Amino acid sequence: MSKIICRCEEITEDEIIEAIASGASTVNEIKKFSRANMGLCQGRTCRKAIERILSKETGQKLENIKPSSYRKPVRPIKLGLMK
Repeated sequence: MSKIICRCEEITEDEIIEAIASGASTVNEIKKFSRANMGLCQGRTCRKAIERILSKETGQKLENIKPSSYRKPVRPIKLGLMK
């Protein structure tokens, strides 16, 4: 059984490796292939692990891997705070 990397979307290490084998060469492309980094945490818990897997599978240096784009977390706030 493969290790879960993205807990929010339940994406395994094997699924990330499969995305890379299918042509994903950036973290954003892995995101599009697999939905990793698209859960509630927006990649805060899995982003570094995905970057390490991408580095290992492609031979790219870890410091050369561009981080994925992400949206700021959405949290409800009271309208009165938006003055």
